[in-house]
Amino acid sequence: MQVDVVTIFPDMVRHALDEGIIGRAVDREVVDITVRDLREYTTDRHRTVDDVPFGGGPGMVLKPEPLFRAVAAIQAERGAADAVVLMSPQGRALSHAEAARFSGMQRLIVISGRYEGVDERVVEALVTDEISIGDYVLTGGELPALVFVDAVVRLVPGVVGDRQSVAEDSFAAGVLDHPHYTRPAEFEGRAVPAVLLSGHHAEIEKWRRRERLRRTLERRPDLLERAGELEPADRAVLDELRKQQG
Repeated sequence: MQVDVVTIFPDMVRHALDEGIIGRAVDREVVDITVRDLREYTTDRHRTVDDVPFGGGPGMVLKPEPLFRAVAAIQAERGAADAVVLMSPQGRALSHAEAARFSGMQRLIVISGRYEGVDERVVEALVTDEISIGDYVLTGGELPALVFVDAVVRLVPGVVGDRQSVAEDSFAAGVLDHPHYTRPAEFEGRAVPAVLLSGHHAEIEKWRRRERLRRTLERRPDLLERAGELEPADRAVLDELRKQQG
């Protein structure tokens, strides 16, 4: 997968992507992530990327010309992008399903919005997807771009060493993940559930599935409403858990 991130703060993005699992995946050439400085696609000596909004109002708007040049230059170098993604609070919410969809693509361009936003002609002519990471506004699109890239790239085969850990993450199966424990078996009077020490794999999996459902029911019942048809055994567990809740 090739990912190009367009931003006016390239170091902010680049340094974060150099670390951790994503950084190691880049080093191993599993993915190719390039951070582009939007100012490199300006033509005036001041490297201007923004201007005041027509019609008045507060703040500044990212100009169309540098963004058009940036996307054209990237696609001339890399080939046509499968998606041009604008990080925007007005976009549809990023979800595991969305991340999985993007992870199957070969070339992505991610635009970090700034100020009051981007000139609408960029959205109309270039952007295929507007994505939001939540119902709040940040000072810029760099952090949302990092969240998007991390959520997508970690699902690319070969990025995370243990594929099962990805498959069992929260949201991957439509519910939250189960609790996790490690050594010591007892800490400050709190013991690890005995079933996890039993070595009985079928019982362990049964416990984990129950805990996934319990945690989802308690913390994100909306996920269960969107989960679709559940297995009969899961429906029985949920009925029991709801009775316990009263």
